[in-house]
Amino acid sequence: MALHVVAARTDPALFRLPWSRPLADWEDWYVVPLPLGLSRHVVRVVQVNRQFLAVKETPEPIALREYHLLRDLQRLDQPAVVPRGVVTGRVTDDGSPLPAALLTEHLHYSLPYRTLFQHGLRAEEVPALVDALVVLLVRLHLAGFFWGDVSLSNALFRRSAGGFSAFLVDAETGELRPSLSDAMREHDVNVGVENIFAELMDLQASGDTDIEVDGQEVVAQLADHYHALWDELTSAEEFGEDEWHRVEQRIARLNDLGFDVDELDVRTESDRVRIQPKVVEAGHHRRELRDLTGLSVEDSQARKLLNDLAAFTAHFGYGDEERTSVAQRWLTTIYTPIVALLPAEARSRIAPAEFFHEVMEHRWALSDAAGHEVDIFDAARDYVASVLPGRPPDSL
Repeated sequence: MALHVVAARTDPALFRLPWSRPLADWEDWYVVPLPLGLSRHVVRVVQVNRQFLAVKETPEPIALREYHLLRDLQRLDQPAVVPRGVVTGRVTDDGSPLPAALLTEHLHYSLPYRTLFQHGLRAEEVPALVDALVVLLVRLHLAGFFWGDVSLSNALFRRSAGGFSAFLVDAETGELRPSLSDAMREHDVNVGVENIFAELMDLQASGDTDIEVDGQEVVAQLADHYHALWDELTSAEEFGEDEWHRVEQRIARLNDLGFDVDELDVRTESDRVRIQPKVVEAGHHRRELRDLTGLSVEDSQARKLLNDLAAFTAHFGYGDEERTSVAQRWLTTIYTPIVALLPAEARSRIAPAEFFHEVMEHRWALSDAAGHEVDIFDAARDYVASVLPGRPPDSL
C-alpha cells in the first residue's frame, strides 16, 4: 500500500519520518520532548524543518474527519489547534497495516493542564483556568460546534494577561452544525462537569499537585459561569422607547467581555423595545489592537496593551492626534524596546505580549512600594533580573 498524505501544504521532509513503524517506537532522534496531555491515542511531537507538529495515531476515517473538522474551525477563527495533514497507507516492513496519523501544529507557548499544576499553578489561579475553558466552550457553541467530550485534557492553555486562554486540541467527538439546541449545549456542560471533577480528583490522588482543589466548587463555577456568559451574549432585553441608550450599553458590555456584535435584532412594540444579539464574534480587543499596531495577541493581552496605549496617550497629551499614529509611536518607543529586553534564552518560554504585561504588573507593584511612578524600563530590567529567573515557563 502506498503512503498517502492529505495536507493543505505538504513538506517533503514529512516523507522522511519513519511511518513504517508504530508511533510508540519512534526514537528520540525524531521526537521532541514537549509536555503532552493525557490521550487515549499515542501522540508524539516531531520537528519537521522549523515546525513542530503533534502526531496522533488513530483510525483513518476518524483522522480524516477530525482533520476536516479542525479545518472548518480554523476558517471560523475558532481557538483550536491548526490541522496540517493526515498520513494514511502506513504499513510495517512486513506489510502489517498501521493506523493513520493526524498532524496538527504544536501550539506555541501552551501547556496541558497537568503540566501547569506540576509547575506551580497556584490555588487562586484555578478559577481563571476554568474560566478559560468556559470562554472556549461558549465560543465553540456560538459557532455551532458540539464538543461531545469537554475536559481539561482535551484543551491546551496559554497564560494571557494574568489569566489563561484555552484552545481545543481534540475534536474527535465533535460535530459542527448551523446551530446547537439547548439540549446539546447542556449535554456538553454536564459532560464537562463530570470529566473535570474526575480529572481534578485524579490529579490530587496522583500527587501531581500540592494545592488543595475543591472539585465540587470548581465544576459548579464551570456551570454557573457558562450560563452567565451565554445569557449575557445571547439573551433578549426589554426596555422603554425612551431608553434607547441601553442598546449602546448592551454593546459596550459585550465589548468589555471581548465580543463584537455583528448583528442585533431590535423590535419595537407597544412602547417597548426588545433587543437580542443575533451574531456575536469574539476577539474585539484583539482586532482593535491588530488594526492599530499590527500586533497579533490573545484578547486579554490585547485589552491590557490597549489600556497601556490609552495611558501613554493621556500621559503625553496625544489625545488630539490620530489614534493610529499614536499607536505606532507607542509601539516603537515603548512596546518593542521593552520586549527586546526579554533574554534570548527565555523567548521560547514566554510570549512577548505576556512578558510586556508582566512587566507592567511588576512596575505597578514597584511604584506602589516606592510611593512614586517607577520608569517602565527600570521596571523591565528589574523584572528580568529578579522575577523572570523563578517564573514558571509558559512552554517547556
